[in-house]
Amino acid sequence: MSNRIKAEKKRFYRKRVELFRLIDKIKLWPSRTGLLHGIRTMERMGDTARITTHCNKTFLVNNSRNSRAARWLRNKWFAGACPECGVPEWKLAKYSATQFERHHGSDTLRGGSSE
Repeated sequence: MSNRIKAEKKRFYRKRVELFRLIDKIKLWPSRTGLLHGIRTMERMGDTARITTHCNKTFLVNNSRNSRAARWLRNKWFAGACPECGVPEWKLAKYSATQFERHHGSDTLRGGSSE
């Protein structure tokens, strides 16, 4: 009998997705210091959103594909998880297994149709 470890399932998302769709799906926010924060709520107000993290930090963000946060999420640049937010290890592992490709993967649309 062999003990096979289940391989981490790879998830594919489109590379050039709007920031709000990406945040809705991943529920993580990269701060400028490199920490990943867990997102508690996100209130959309047109092209702006108010994000509240689990460590009770609130800030406004613009919906942009080229923003620092969008690039950091796609390229998975982070120094660690916020100790106050308590991002679980399974969520970090799932995020690490996610791949962003230009012509392959989900558009993260709720209806499943492509643009």
